[in-house]
Amino acid sequence: MQALYDVPAPAKLNLFLHVVGKRPDGYHLLQSIFALIDWADTLHFERRGDGLLQRHDQGDALPADDLCLRAARALQQQSGCTLGADIHIEKRLPAGAGMGGGSSDAASTLLALNRLWGLNWPLSRLLPLGLSLGADVPFFLGGSHAFVEGIGEILHPIELPEMSFAVVKPAASIPTQKIFSSPLLARSNSVAIVAGFPAHNSSDDKTKKLALSEDAGALTSAVSLDSEGVKKLLNGFGRNDLQKPAEDFCPEVVQALELLESRFGNSRMTGSGSAVFARVDASERTPENTHEYGKDGIDYRKKNQLISGLPTHWSGRICRSLNRHPLQGWAEKD
Repeated sequence: MQALYDVPAPAKLNLFLHVVGKRPDGYHLLQSIFALIDWADTLHFERRGDGLLQRHDQGDALPADDLCLRAARALQQQSGCTLGADIHIEKRLPAGAGMGGGSSDAASTLLALNRLWGLNWPLSRLLPLGLSLGADVPFFLGGSHAFVEGIGEILHPIELPEMSFAVVKPAASIPTQKIFSSPLLARSNSVAIVAGFPAHNSSDDKTKKLALSEDAGALTSAVSLDSEGVKKLLNGFGRNDLQKPAEDFCPEVVQALELLESRFGNSRMTGSGSAVFARVDASERTPENTHEYGKDGIDYRKKNQLISGLPTHWSGRICRSLNRHPLQGWAEKD
């Protein structure tokens, strides 16, 4: 195999994000649901025989030693591989959004080079390497939506209904350190209780239905993540504990949240960046035009009209959730 072209690196949304503790080393302990969406970067890989790793940016210039190159170098060093690669990146995901763009690029790089170089590492060997690069990288290696704990390394694969989201990224970005050092950073009083999952057990790789409760003593009030449950999740259960510090630091986040709230009746920040999102309900449809709609009922012929008129230098689009990562299965489970 000499090359792999059109390798996707999809983004994620945090349907909620709770800060539930802090480790002695300063890393915050989180709980979240990560949902894969179809807004993605595209990468191309060409094998080199001289061992060199070179990145070629097809768009805005990336940092000289970005997470993608670091992932390639780490895999090369850990495996002892003498091959190299030319890595071409079509960057479509906005930087500083909190959507995991850099982590997703790194995960897709590990999966692609594992195949291109003929290493055939199983997922169990790639996951710790991914974690050494960043807390979100294991999620993108895992291949499915997940209930996430720890600093991002404890993954419980879950099922979610097909959904659509309006996602908006203001021009401004927010330094993650500013968020986590803010006096406005909230800490959830109680962890989410997850029906069907043992506490802190990531060994079960079966995709399950999920039910949540914020109150450890009230499992009867759990929110199941079917279509109605997701609506409840985004209109009541949970929150993003990083949102208030972000609003204080960046007025554009407030503006974006208000814009989506006015158009879709819900809004929330994702991750620790400045991007915000809203769940989009089905558009009106008739028997004559049903075939033009996705399974979620959104009219994809007119989808971008739903977030038209954004301020200059903002970006946004209507995104669909992904049932599975497009590269799921590129590394075997053992």
